[in-house]
Amino acid sequence: MSTAAGADLLFRPVHELAAQVRSGELHARELVGASLDRIAELNPSLNAFVDVFAEDALAEADGIAPDDPRPFAGVPIAIKNNRAVAGRRLTFASDFAGDFVAPYDHNVVARLKAAGFVIVGTTTLPEWGILPTTETRRFGATRNPWDQSRTPGGSSGGSAAAVASGMVPIAHANDGGGSTRIPAACCGLVGLKPQRGRISLAPEIGHAFLVADGVLTRTVRETAEVLDLLSGPELGDMTWAPPPSEPFLDAAGRAPKRLRIAMSTLSPVPGAPVDALSRQAVQDAASLLESLGHEVVEADPPWAQEELSRVFTASFGPAVCTQIRLAEMIAGREATAADMEPLSWALFQLCKDINSIDALLAEFQLHAVGRQLVSWVAQYDALLTPTLAEAPLPLGTLNPLDEADPMGAFTRSASFTPFTPPCNISGQPAISLPLYEREDGLPLAVQLIGQPAEEGALLALAAQLEAAHPWADRRPTL
Repeated sequence: MSTAAGADLLFRPVHELAAQVRSGELHARELVGASLDRIAELNPSLNAFVDVFAEDALAEADGIAPDDPRPFAGVPIAIKNNRAVAGRRLTFASDFAGDFVAPYDHNVVARLKAAGFVIVGTTTLPEWGILPTTETRRFGATRNPWDQSRTPGGSSGGSAAAVASGMVPIAHANDGGGSTRIPAACCGLVGLKPQRGRISLAPEIGHAFLVADGVLTRTVRETAEVLDLLSGPELGDMTWAPPPSEPFLDAAGRAPKRLRIAMSTLSPVPGAPVDALSRQAVQDAASLLESLGHEVVEADPPWAQEELSRVFTASFGPAVCTQIRLAEMIAGREATAADMEPLSWALFQLCKDINSIDALLAEFQLHAVGRQLVSWVAQYDALLTPTLAEAPLPLGTLNPLDEADPMGAFTRSASFTPFTPPCNISGQPAISLPLYEREDGLPLAVQLIGQPAEEGALLALAAQLEAAHPWADRRPTL
């Protein structure tokens, strides 16, 4: 297979690739080999992968025959390097994690493997998944395929760069404050944060207030069909989302009825500016929705609160720092400032100063914020906002290595991504859609926020927008 043909192959939807393997039209080794060739070609410049499993991936592909009953047999996929893959390094992009080898598969990994996906490698993230950019002391900067001087977003930045550049057709992601939607917006992809509890965090975690796993794809259909695969509780989960009334793929394939949709460009971070193109994208998406028969009204949610950033940090910080404590247990020693980036160390020290009462109080305060947002959105069928408040930032703008102002990058990141954390607080589903382009060709996304546990309705609306204004054929020039 020629290099050009292999590259073209990896931009096709995963269901089409799986069908070609199943029919015998395409051998799994050809498909996995094309992915590995593309990684070898592009990863030296984009730096999207932590590890690549070339020999094992090809060996697994050799064992996949036509008529394999698994729905995605032979399709290559990458896993963000904060989820365990048995026998592989789990680093969280931190020096302190060392070369710890995971002895088990995370639930998401196990389900993807069971569906026949072939894991070709693990992808980069900011240290401990803290920032909405992917630049680390340990692995360096990951670059946006659309403009290599800019960030691909974070914390699932490596996965986004890998999919956007055609190194893999799909990649795993997760989202604790926007970490799926932010890189989707930066790299021109579809990024869904599912309902809290939709996808199990087993075996390590029984419940998480902020974090939801998922995938980065080029189309709404792919997101829907893989959500069907990943959804559902595992034994030992403390909480889980109610099961859908029908498969998400079926819901996504049906045109929605006439909906009443709110639109807002009010930043949830008081005083943080929203650039003109981000506001215009919302206006244009609203006009598109109206042309499709929906009612769109301008209305601002009650989320521009001075205290929101503080209480979010008081909950998000301990959630992140728990990973560091677990790493200390594995290492058998306490971490030092030399073990991690200045930002990570500063956040870790901040968390140590938050006592258990204050941490619980912050979470209770966030519960109230979440209820308020869910109740407000309940007046409408969906809420339309920007995904980002500005263009993908130049690399170095959010610098986790700044010793003079170690928390500066964390503070600055709030004005870059103010629209994504509220749905982690409320738990409701939200999706980033790459509807438009900036004048320089960079992707320009909008966000749709849905009703609790109604990913199907949200996906149906997203699919309708995609059909009216397609984006999947856009590719970065590499």
